[in-house]
Amino acid sequence: MQRKHRTRGAFLFYNDTYCMYAMDNNELKILGQTIRSKRENRGLTQLEVAERSNMDRNYIGMLERGERNPSYLSLLKIAKGLNMTVSQLINP
Repeated sequence: MQRKHRTRGAFLFYNDTYCMYAMDNNELKILGQTIRSKRENRGLTQLEVAERSNMDRNYIGMLERGERNPSYLSLLKIAKGLNMTVSQLINP
């Protein structure tokens, strides 16, 4: 059976069913908002978190905007930079 697909904006449909892209993108934005909130609650800038985490400030910004899907190791570094566990970091 051949899959029929078509595009609608930024989303790809297979037989009128959303690909996981739409859900993944929303989940990344929620994660980014959570990270930003934790950073701001501690009164830190993106640059300060980046330096504490040994990461690039631009990467921190992209994470906070939901433009990147961080690895577990990246989450560990950010959590350490914010003096918390990964579990505390990702839970709203």
